[in-house]
Amino acid sequence: MNRPHSSRAQGQGFAARAAATSLLSAVLDARQPLDAALESDGAFSRLSPRDKALARAIVGTALRRHGAIEAALGALIEKQPRNAGSLLRILHIAAAQILFMGVADHAAVSVAVDQIAADRDGRHYKGLANAVLRRMARERDALLAKMNAVNLDTPGWLWQRWAAAYGETTAWGIADAHWLEPSLDISVKRDPAAWAERLGGIVLPTGTVRTIGSGEITALPGFDDGAWWVQDAAAALPPKLFGDLRGKEVADLCAAPGGKTAALAAAGAVVTAVDISAERLQRLAANLKRLSLTATTVTADALGWMPAEPLDAVLLDAPCTATGTIRRHPDVAWLKQPEDVAALSALQTRMIERATAMLKLGGILIYCTCSLEPEEGEAHLAPTLARLPLALLPIVPDEVGGLAETVTPMGTVRTLPTHLSNSIARLSGLDGFFIMRLKKS
Repeated sequence: MNRPHSSRAQGQGFAARAAATSLLSAVLDARQPLDAALESDGAFSRLSPRDKALARAIVGTALRRHGAIEAALGALIEKQPRNAGSLLRILHIAAAQILFMGVADHAAVSVAVDQIAADRDGRHYKGLANAVLRRMARERDALLAKMNAVNLDTPGWLWQRWAAAYGETTAWGIADAHWLEPSLDISVKRDPAAWAERLGGIVLPTGTVRTIGSGEITALPGFDDGAWWVQDAAAALPPKLFGDLRGKEVADLCAAPGGKTAALAAAGAVVTAVDISAERLQRLAANLKRLSLTATTVTADALGWMPAEPLDAVLLDAPCTATGTIRRHPDVAWLKQPEDVAALSALQTRMIERATAMLKLGGILIYCTCSLEPEEGEAHLAPTLARLPLALLPIVPDEVGGLAETVTPMGTVRTLPTHLSNSIARLSGLDGFFIMRLKKS
């Protein structure tokens, strides 16, 4: 995005909205994951904590409601502007506020016009932007009433897959869950009830503490003391399914960002955390230090690494499309493509084979992915059992907090954003995960 060309006075909230526009462009135009953009965007890094929270909320809403916003702008702009600089992304950010965030219309419009005036290529569209956004504010209810927003906000190829795999009713529920900013899920070392009370949250049946977090995570009680780490309740399940891990040699493959490594170490395992990214492993190590937990870290491609001796257990959280995490990472819906599913499924097959070779006889492999796509989950079960020396160890509801709806008839686990309902919508839901437990025989 072009930087402001003048030093003229700019309205309150300009910096946060300019950063949100830059982040949105990084995702939709540069095809960069939002987390990576948040780390690399200099303008965002210079914001105050309050403005960072505002920028993140705006860009999150802009991505969650991307389809509806595009439709609304399309209804109001008769002719697509050309050579317009950052005009369309600025309008998209303003529309997110006007249509879905309850921001005062005049504030959203005024700052957007200031942004366009400061953009060398787009400033001659200042009048158009002002007219379009004011009309959007006036006609907000009518615009929204015309849209089937769930379908608009879910890419068609994903909608078709979810409807085929889970039925249309569940597919609608998944899409609906993606509209909401999710809760903050926390794995605690001990005494979940006490931490739930202290953090103003609840204890889920699985033992995770869930709260509607606000502010900087690092400022919350217990963070500096290493009492807990952030981890979605579904992602916290796989390490719990090994049973007693005290003194066992365990590899955590594709380990970063490290929530599962922490859980394994906290359970008493001797953990080797393997990841291809040295930078991500450095962060994992720093988090373990904060938590006063230990693990050996190895920078390597899991397909090329082997332990010195066969292992008691391997946790393979395989690379996947991550479509199960869209409620936490709304950029995923717009970055992934249909062809990614087949490519990653083939990679997962190779990784299962490699993980099996790392195990001693009787060793346990837990395979999981944070994907809603059956090819990255359920479809691996039968071929894996047919070609590898592995037997399925069925998972029972008691091992997942009694959440029987997540356990399949085969004894695997399939979590969905529609699971774990609560009367408070933001306290509902799980990331979409598939988990199977296998024993080398």
